[in-house]
Amino acid sequence: MKFIIGKKLDMTQVWQGEKVVAVTKIQAGPCPIVQVKGKDKDGYSAVQLGFGEKKEKNIRKPQKGHLAKCQMNLRYLREFETDSKDLKVGDVIDVNTFTPGDAIDAIGISKGRGFQGVVKKYHFHGHNKTHGTKDQVRMPGSIGATGPAHVFKGTRMAGRMGGERTTIKNLEIIEVDKDNNVLLVKGAVPGARNGLVLIQGEGELKVRTGEEDVKREGKDEDTGKQTTEKKQESEKAKKQESESNS
Repeated sequence: MKFIIGKKLDMTQVWQGEKVVAVTKIQAGPCPIVQVKGKDKDGYSAVQLGFGEKKEKNIRKPQKGHLAKCQMNLRYLREFETDSKDLKVGDVIDVNTFTPGDAIDAIGISKGRGFQGVVKKYHFHGHNKTHGTKDQVRMPGSIGATGPAHVFKGTRMAGRMGGERTTIKNLEIIEVDKDNNVLLVKGAVPGARNGLVLIQGEGELKVRTGEEDVKREGKDEDTGKQTTEKKQESEKAKKQESESNS
């Protein structure tokens, strides 16, 4: 199983052949592995991922000790159940683990709607707008017999709506933007803008190790040195040409 933590950005639309598809943009990863849990020590197999950045002054000492191996000030920590034994602390999961066409489940906190009535919350059709109804059009009506003398559990009544953990299954990934770490997911994803979204689906999990990051940084430094040397050589050549012409 593959998984990642992301942040909902906004919704847009893309062309897929001759059709326009509504998609949700999700800023997914990179997510470093903070902790690997096993059945021997913790009683279950799982991986703890981190996402986002936080100011160092807002991180307490226990959290600093927990994040010491990652050397990052992470804002969010979430767990995913997995049986993989190849994962190590410090490895990074990014959008490269997903491909267009993958089926995923998106988990998030739905938008809070406050205290709502039964018409909006449960789609009751209300009473007939005839003589005698007056202000009872959107009322719930009878909630049951008076014999039991109590309200049964699960009775659909007015109350707080939204703000709950919601899962939408079988969403399709339309596009993967590897440069900006953005996933375009077909349809709507639970939550408001900048809300945390957990994405998981079937398939092989691709992990970027810390050693690969070190190698990449070394390559970037080498390429930077080469470019600076080339610039210096070109500037020297221009100066020599200008001196010879003068």
